[in-house]
Amino acid sequence: MTRSVRRTHRIRRTARVAGAGAAALLALSACSSSSDTDSDSAGASSSSPKLSGQVTVFAAASLKESFTTLGETFEKQHPSTEVTFNFAGSDTLAASITGGAPADVFASASPKTMATVTDAGAAAGTPATFVRNQLEIATLPGNPDHVSSLEDLTDSGLKVVLCDESVPCGAAARKALDASGLELTPVSYEQDVKAALTKVELKEADAAVVYKTDVKAAGDKVTGVDFPESAKAVNDYPITLLKDAPNTDAARAFIELVKSAEGQRVLTGAGFRTP
Repeated sequence: MTRSVRRTHRIRRTARVAGAGAAALLALSACSSSSDTDSDSAGASSSSPKLSGQVTVFAAASLKESFTTLGETFEKQHPSTEVTFNFAGSDTLAASITGGAPADVFASASPKTMATVTDAGAAAGTPATFVRNQLEIATLPGNPDHVSSLEDLTDSGLKVVLCDESVPCGAAARKALDASGLELTPVSYEQDVKAALTKVELKEADAAVVYKTDVKAAGDKVTGVDFPESAKAVNDYPITLLKDAPNTDAARAFIELVKSAEGQRVLTGAGFRTP
């Protein structure tokens, strides 16, 4: 009789333990399911939308080589996108934007030309400076005229080209000349820095005042000469999303690439300075 009672008690205890274990398993399963659902939901909410379509970037002529490289990088990162560029003098680009030309991003060679766009209410948000650039003298290969200073360019026997003062490289050159107290009469004023450099590359001019980045991009087609007055005329380059950008998401992503460590590596490799 006693053994029968003990056996009954053991069976009941076993049943209670089994029931408790089953309840715990059910609870754990429910928690796991809830956690998985939450995780999936969090992952879905944190994933960025797939970028696609065309991104139109208006950029200063001096950015041509580095931005072309970054455009190719962007398209590899986002295969459904296409980056198109309009490279020209910053003032020309600013006038096009304020005149209604469709574009997503504007990268200017100076805050002054960027102000043309922001003052017209065509920019979305505050432009950010992403690089800086400094002037350098570009001479014929090997520097046959032995140019060693900005003052040497005032020699009447030299054919010198400057950017027009309405564009950033020309305004910077004017600032450097004023700082040194020099007067220089060029054979021509060009509407962007690439046009000024081309005059030397084609041997139509003996020298031009351009950016360090342009001298570097030209390779052995020209020889670069530093001059101390250039330190007084360093240009900041701002970039902004445009208010009526047709492809806002992709435009923001391109700007982030430009400002990223990878973008800065490409830009400094081209001769730009960090802000």
